[in-house]
Amino acid sequence: MLDSFANRLLEKPLRWMAKGFVQLGIRPDQMTLAGFIIGMFAIPSLATENYTLALLLIALNRLADGMDGAIARLTSTSDAGGFLDISLDFIFYSSVPLGFILADPLQNAAAGGVLMLSFVGTGVSFLTFAIFAEKNKIKNVSFPNKSFHYIGGLMEGSETQIFFIVLCVFPHWFPLLAYFFTFLCMVTASSRIYSSYKLLKIS
Repeated sequence: MLDSFANRLLEKPLRWMAKGFVQLGIRPDQMTLAGFIIGMFAIPSLATENYTLALLLIALNRLADGMDGAIARLTSTSDAGGFLDISLDFIFYSSVPLGFILADPLQNAAAGGVLMLSFVGTGVSFLTFAIFAEKNKIKNVSFPNKSFHYIGGLMEGSETQIFFIVLCVFPHWFPLLAYFFTFLCMVTASSRIYSSYKLLKIS
């Protein structure tokens, strides 16, 4: 829901920072991998309840996720880079609930499990439509800079980032927050599946 607005807001500052990385010879795929590795260290940070460090690592991961695309637009985009970016993003998204589950299995396991299930729902509905949109030559009007057809929804990347920040600030509210976000993700997945099915039926 907020991704289109966030992309417009961050485009210029990301482009400005990306120029420095380009001058240093940093390639988009290197930034993607570096951001992913940094993000994975959030798991032990969350598991040991070091939420301040986890928040920093999550923020750095999300910054790198925006930076790799900005670098690619200044140099050259590729399908391989787009594939790597989105694949590692979805692995990272599921790693955050895992960290909270490890921190307190008794309190967080059930909520974390259904949250990860909801991420599967949003991810599958997001990626499968991209495949068939490409096959049917459906134009990506809202997100023309993406390397694949990016379908929006109620819960997108920006909302997920905000959610992760809130979790780190209020970790003891994890079960309640996770169930609430799960509901919103399932609404998103359901609406994507319905609208995508209807669109593909007439394409």
